[in-house]
Amino acid sequence: MDISEMLRTVPTDLFLGGDWAAAENGATFPVHDPATGKVLTEVADASPADAARALDAAVAAGPEWAATAPRERGELLRAAFEAVTARAEEFTLLMSLEMGKALPESRAEARYGAEFLRWFSEEAVRIAGRYTHSPAGTGRILVTKQPVGPCLAITPWNFPLAMGTRKIAPALAAGCTMLVKPASATPLTMLLLARVFEEVGLPTGVLSVLPTSHAGAVTGPLLDDPRLRKLTFTGSTSVGRALAEKAGHAMLRTSMELGGNAPFLVFDDADLDAAVDGALAAKLRNGGEACTAANRIHVANSVREEFVAKLTEKMAAYRLGPGTDPDTTLGPLIDADQKDTVTTLVDDAVANGARVRLGGKVPDGPGWFYPATVLDDVPTSARILREEVFGPVAAVAGFDTEDEAIAAANATEYGLAAYMYTRSLDRALRVSEAIESGMVGVNRGVISDVAAPFGGVKASGIGREGGHEGIEEYLETKYIAFE
Repeated sequence: MDISEMLRTVPTDLFLGGDWAAAENGATFPVHDPATGKVLTEVADASPADAARALDAAVAAGPEWAATAPRERGELLRAAFEAVTARAEEFTLLMSLEMGKALPESRAEARYGAEFLRWFSEEAVRIAGRYTHSPAGTGRILVTKQPVGPCLAITPWNFPLAMGTRKIAPALAAGCTMLVKPASATPLTMLLLARVFEEVGLPTGVLSVLPTSHAGAVTGPLLDDPRLRKLTFTGSTSVGRALAEKAGHAMLRTSMELGGNAPFLVFDDADLDAAVDGALAAKLRNGGEACTAANRIHVANSVREEFVAKLTEKMAAYRLGPGTDPDTTLGPLIDADQKDTVTTLVDDAVANGARVRLGGKVPDGPGWFYPATVLDDVPTSARILREEVFGPVAAVAGFDTEDEAIAAANATEYGLAAYMYTRSLDRALRVSEAIESGMVGVNRGVISDVAAPFGGVKASGIGREGGHEGIEEYLETKYIAFE
């Protein structure tokens, strides 16, 4: 597919209540190529007035969409799944261009993102209530589920398709209307998804996409509007806390998928080759720019040197380059700020005594690249064990006992994902129950699955996305008492 032709045809206007429109004030903002730092294109910059128009459209469309037969809603989502699948290579190239990830990573996201559309097309017809006699025999209890109402989704830059479909699909399946504010670094993928929904016949007003370079000014008035009934956000814990506080004033339903600091535990009885492969998957998926990425690799000291040597050898084989280059296996970071963050965390770890086994130095040239890096003997004083690195850096520390491993895993305010490798079923169950995390991978380095509930505890958020649980986030429970 020709890049210049794709950029010429990809939508760059707002998708506002079913129509494509320039921003109310005519403003635009640039979208950059992380591999070069150059501008790919300009996108309409939504204003608060644009957001108000989108909410007006969502409110107007709400009753009819909620009354639409679940089967019909499901069939529309299924049509969107088929359309995204048919255009998978277009989505793949676009994500590699604006986010920077290598083509295999983008191709995997195109499949993963589409699967949410298929999964929730099937869940649309499985919304259930219950009918019982009251235990006291004084009447009947009818429990039914109804759509929450107009929703606002704020999506991150690291998975520009999947984080959108993971929110849009259950909302539409439940009968909700939705406004989406995509990340300003990666709005093009979401705009292309909006075109797909337009093409498959989504009714006017059910979905709006509002890229903007001034998120607070646009989303703030929406959160204050009593017609909005839900906020769903994926992003940093600091921003999530601020949004949750604001949403609390309006008593909005919220679901928050926030930051992570995932531990990766390798016990002395683990299959080390499998553990290394799992660590590569958990660490370098999406170039390390994932909230589920293995941020802290804790290895039993008796096998640590062997593990680190094998991990270093495999990470050294990753080829750094533009995401759109077919030979690239590790693309650039999203922007200069993220490159500086990774650099600072690595330098701090080294200054505190960590050993560099691979990488650790920013390459010369354009773009926001950071090489695959392995740090060993990382001390507990290093910031990289406490802060989310969001880059291709494997920080390894040792432990001697199972209790030490569990304590190290839980020594964080976060609790999104965790991983462990062991041959012992008893240990796997025991440690899984002891780890303070919403998700645990046992002998596997990739845990995301559309059919499973995704979410965390502690500072990693509230609510769940995906699985049977995902649609519940967009439904209210109503109790009707009958004589």
